[in-house]
Amino acid sequence: MEMNKNKTVEKDELTGDVLLSGHESDNIRELDNSLPKWWVWLFIITIVWSVGYIFIYDVIEAAPYQQDEWKNEMAAAGSNASGQTVLAADSTLVALADEASLAAGKEIWLKQCKVCHLEGGQGLVGPNLTDNFSIYGCKYFNVVNIIIVGAPEKGMISWKTQLADNQIKQVASFIMTLQGTTPPNPKAPQGEPCK
Repeated sequence: MEMNKNKTVEKDELTGDVLLSGHESDNIRELDNSLPKWWVWLFIITIVWSVGYIFIYDVIEAAPYQQDEWKNEMAAAGSNASGQTVLAADSTLVALADEASLAAGKEIWLKQCKVCHLEGGQGLVGPNLTDNFSIYGCKYFNVVNIIIVGAPEKGMISWKTQLADNQIKQVASFIMTLQGTTPPNPKAPQGEPCK
C-alpha cells in the first residue's frame, strides 16, 4: 500500500499495477487500467457513424431504408412487395392456342406437373385444375403467375429458373385446356369459384 496525496493506493503484488477500491468479487480485484486506445477510437467512430446515419436516413432523407430500396428493386424487376411477379399487362396476356404450343405444354406438364396434379389435372398433392374453382385466380395470367412465383406454403416451387418464359406460357396454356374436363377421382374443390 502506498499513500498518494492523502489517498491510499493499493497495488497488485505481482504486477505492481494500481487496484481499484470497492471493485472486488470472490477475492478478485479489478486493476485501474486505461482502456486500449483502439477501443476508445472504435467507440468514438461508432458514435460518429450513428449520428451520421441518423442524419442521412432520418433528417435529410438522402438515402432510402433497406426495405424501401428492396421494394423499389422489386418494382423495377416486375415484382410486388411480397415477391410475386406482377404481370404488367394482364389483359394483353392471352393463352396460346396453336397445336405446337399446346403439345409442348403437355410435354412439360407430363414431366414436371403430373407428379403433384396427376396426368388429368385432377389433383393429388396439388389442387384439382379441372374444376371451376381456384386458389390463386382463374384467368390465364393467374396461372402464369403462380407457375412463376410458386406457392411455397402449399409445396409448389417457383418454376421461373427452370422453365423459359415461352415454356411457362405453353404449360399455362395447356392447363387452361384442362378446365372443364372430367378425369377420374378428382380432388375436392379448393379456393374460390371462378366467375
